[in-house]
Amino acid sequence: MSGKGTLLATASTFEPLRNRLFLAYWLTALVANFGWLIQVVGASWLMTSIEGSPEQVALVQTSLALPVMLFSLLAGAAADNFGRQRVVMVAQAFLLVISIALAVFSYFGWMTPWILLGFTFLVGTGKAMSNPGWQTMVNEFMPREQLPAAIALNSVGFNMARSVGPMVGGIIVGAAGAFAAFLINALSNVGMLLVLFRWKGEERAQTLPRESLGSAMMAGIRYVAMSPHILLVMLRGGIFNFAAISITALLPLTARDLLGGGPQTYGLLLGAFGIGAIAGAMGSARLRTLFSFEGLTRLGFVGFGGGVLLVVVNVHVALSVVGVALCGASWLLTLSGLTANVQMSSPRWVVSRCHALFQTACFGGNALGSFVWGVLAANIGLAGSLALSALALLLGALVGLRFPLQELDMLAVDPHGTSWTGPDIALDVLPRSGPILTMVEYVIAQENEPAFLAAMAERRRVRIRNGARRWGLARDMVRPQCWIEHYQTPTWVETERLHERRTKADADLADLIRGLHQGPERPAIRYCLDRQAGWFRPDDPNMPGDINP
Repeated sequence: MSGKGTLLATASTFEPLRNRLFLAYWLTALVANFGWLIQVVGASWLMTSIEGSPEQVALVQTSLALPVMLFSLLAGAAADNFGRQRVVMVAQAFLLVISIALAVFSYFGWMTPWILLGFTFLVGTGKAMSNPGWQTMVNEFMPREQLPAAIALNSVGFNMARSVGPMVGGIIVGAAGAFAAFLINALSNVGMLLVLFRWKGEERAQTLPRESLGSAMMAGIRYVAMSPHILLVMLRGGIFNFAAISITALLPLTARDLLGGGPQTYGLLLGAFGIGAIAGAMGSARLRTLFSFEGLTRLGFVGFGGGVLLVVVNVHVALSVVGVALCGASWLLTLSGLTANVQMSSPRWVVSRCHALFQTACFGGNALGSFVWGVLAANIGLAGSLALSALALLLGALVGLRFPLQELDMLAVDPHGTSWTGPDIALDVLPRSGPILTMVEYVIAQENEPAFLAAMAERRRVRIRNGARRWGLARDMVRPQCWIEHYQTPTWVETERLHERRTKADADLADLIRGLHQGPERPAIRYCLDRQAGWFRPDDPNMPGDINP
């Protein structure tokens, strides 16, 4: 498990805070997280005060979490397509307005259980629409070598808020009512808006029309589906969240049933989890010099499993606090590392969508795990349920033995840097004209065929990932040394988009394939406008002249 990843070993834990923009970004996110958790306490308490049913009380949490599952990919597509700064500003402004309206309804006593659930769903929607763009915006103003530390600090901020926020929320609700909690949440979003207004993000030249949101979402799904590394990170994140949610979901029962305590014990365990996460962040820079990405991930799985087992096998509060703190440290190390992995292994054009899909996998693991461990606790007992979750974590660590995570040094996802020069087109082709058939002809010596076929298998994945359809490789029956790569794109602008998405790794692969080509010139490329017989019309200007009457 040892053997550091060089990209991860260059930034200390707190080095990103020297960047004034990141410091403002981090502090305003910390305040917003406090406001969010205070709002959750206010909504939960208000639901009990207006005589909501037990199901409606439980639905408060569902109404806040469900939008993340529903809208994360849409939010990521919007952020990648229309600009992260613009999308997050709109989402934060929406969140501010909804939070103020929620406070007004609460102040004047207009609230009913279903109105409250509707408002909390809208608040959750605003948060879901903001989060992918806000989380990946850090890529635009932080050096690449500082990203893991910056992402770890984001997790520290969230855990600081999670450790103290509910307690502060309870004090505020008890002293001034739910109205005050909602108003504070509204005001907590102002800082993020100010940072967004003042930040002068890099303006990217738009050489191509924007994708529709539907196409952008499908492009994000296609990119992840054809990126084995990101799929593996999502799998590990889903497994970890599925198993690790056990300790937080069952923590109230742990305090009451295993330790014989009350609310104070529960609060102590919550605080231990947050303090452990902060300690994990402080030690993360050192650990990144000692472990590879895969090694650090396995360490997080094993550490969390060990912490859960320590809680299960003893009845002493002090040892349980140590176990929960170990869980908190392992939680931060694992998820901040996986998050950094996703963001740093995704090209800029699709990074928010990749983050959104990773987030969806993690939330899905949380939702499924909460249900499974709760059902098991009811049927086999709390200790048995926690022990099985610890076993799942240990098994999750073993996944890395068969499918290890790659080091980021190996993933050259930066843009190629050279603009694509298209062919001189004789037809009157519009951006929406299509479908377009592209054919590339290679001449390959017999002794190079195994290397060529291996490279073309990777080329297939890259082409489809970047937008190609119906990819194929054909061999000339008359000239067997001639191989023809062919694929379709829906329109001419999608052909241009496919080539603009090239990364340095894609360019290296293209150079490898061209090196195997034996022709006197570069491989011949033909771009054809695919037409079907049923489409022909006598007045079609693209038809040969001898066919027209």
